Amino acid sequence: MTDSTKPQFFLPPIYDSQGGWGPASDVIPQQFRDIPYAPYSKSDKLGRVADWTNPEGQKQDNNQTAGNRQGRTGFNRFNRDQQQAYGASFASAFAYTHNEDESSFSVVDNRSAGTKKQALKAVGGGNVRNNRVQNNNNKQNGGGYRTVNQRPNNNGGRYQQQNNNRRRYGYKDYDKPQRVRNASINIGADWKVLDEIEFSRLSKLSFGIPTAVDIGSYGSVNVYNKAYDRVNTKNEKMLTHIDRVKYDTTTSEDPIIQKYIEENKATVFATDSVLSLLMCATRTVYPWDIVVKKTADGKVILDKRPGGVFDFVTVNENSYDPPAESEKDTINSWSALCNEATYINQNFSRQVLDKTAHKFENPNPFATTDTEEELASCGYRYREFDLSNPGTENEEDKIQLIVRTEVDAAVQVGDTTNYVTVRALNEFDPTAQGAGGALPWKKSLDSQRGAVVATEMRNNAAKLARWAVQALLADAAQLKLGYVARHNAKDNSRHVILGTQAYKPRDFASQMNLSLNNGWGIVKAVVDMCLQLPEGTYIMMKDPNRPILRVYAVPSEEDLDDEYEEEEEEEQK
Repeated sequence: MTDSTKPQFFLPPIYDSQGGWGPASDVIPQQFRDIPYAPYSKSDKLGRVADWTNPEGQKQDNNQTAGNRQGRTGFNRFNRDQQQAYGASFASAFAYTHNEDESSFSVVDNRSAGTKKQALKAVGGGNVRNNRVQNNNNKQNGGGYRTVNQRPNNNGGRYQQQNNNRRRYGYKDYDKPQRVRNASINIGADWKVLDEIEFSRLSKLSFGIPTAVDIGSYGSVNVYNKAYDRVNTKNEKMLTHIDRVKYDTTTSEDPIIQKYIEENKATVFATDSVLSLLMCATRTVYPWDIVVKKTADGKVILDKRPGGVFDFVTVNENSYDPPAESEKDTINSWSALCNEATYINQNFSRQVLDKTAHKFENPNPFATTDTEEELASCGYRYREFDLSNPGTENEEDKIQLIVRTEVDAAVQVGDTTNYVTVRALNEFDPTAQGAGGALPWKKSLDSQRGAVVATEMRNNAAKLARWAVQALLADAAQLKLGYVARHNAKDNSRHVILGTQAYKPRDFASQMNLSLNNGWGIVKAVVDMCLQLPEGTYIMMKDPNRPILRVYAVPSEEDLDDEYEEEEEEEQK
């Protein structure tokens, strides 16, 4: 065989376009040089060149079936690769545009009045009023949500009312209006932003759990009454009002912490409520703020602001549709529910205790001669944590943190006395806005306890995480949760105790997927940042509408006092 008869292959010429995307200008035929080239855009969807996983024609059948089943031919998971061809966003460059004026064109209906009336009846025009009423009812009974399992309203609206309460949540959630919340404190015009930290960065931090050392205990606690462990929905107990005094003094005004600051026992000082909020910051939705004070000798005090968010208990903060934040005085508004939950927690923790008291080493540091007999059960345990970097040997580089923790009750197990943190979850109205799809407790608490707890963990993730962290910081053996509901859903002044449940704090945190290493990582990062600040007063604030933590420099501490006085005046009005 000669060389001329052998099969030969020649590489095609490669043209390099020096001007950017598209073919080289010197190889475009003359008749095509004036046609614009469709550029590439990031918004263009590039589908598969070939799909070898599905037989030929199956995708088209699936598209038709899915479109008929859903009642539309829009986007679905079967035709996602055919939604937009390459370069479709620039199709207008090749589209034909008609520039003539067509405003004078109109369609004229030449049918008689009688024919129009018959056509209107044929398409249901005679029921226009009923359709309007039905549309109004749909708006009132779900807004943008779609109900499922609806039956014809043949029994006086009974099925309709039941099914309207069974909404398929999650449908068109993106279409809900975004809530705009106000900041927890008014930002002054002369406040300077020092730093902004996204929650996504905070969630990646980690630090080893430090070992705690008890350095002092004060106050006294009563023994938990085990009779409340037998309370259930069939044997409920009324919640009673018990007037007691409990001091929740800020960090800087605590006389014990002031003594530790003078003795130079630590570098950073805080309370368990402030520290737990920092450790669970990434779960919070509502705005909050913490006062940071840097002293001249390098001490850092993490303080709360009087009248701030620390004095109230939130309700369904993490729900997909939280309670309404309206100014109207309704019992299911956000502010009313916070006051109700705070009242329930205070009285529940006092009602479930016996009169037998367990005293700590030192008396209550906040008590006076007038309030000794009216003090609520509370034990203050001051504990020290080492936040130094691993391998730090120099005493000047070590970071010690002193935290004032609290316990609410004591439980006697043999010869050992264990401490308990007592909290209460509350139910307001399962059918009201902000209920978060909760089951009615009076019907489901005994038979579906797991479902009720799971719903509360979802709707109150931030609150329950803070409670678990506070119990861990105080080294409490148990976290006792009470379930308190309204005696009547329309009355927020009378409540009943439907049951109690005890958890080990570490197990409870594990059930909520709460990472303690991440929490201590957040505390470590905040402490390191505060130690680098110059002497002064600062505000660490969670943005009211975005998951961002901001740090402001406050010119003087008097500005914070002025803000507190203004808030008190607004509340009195």
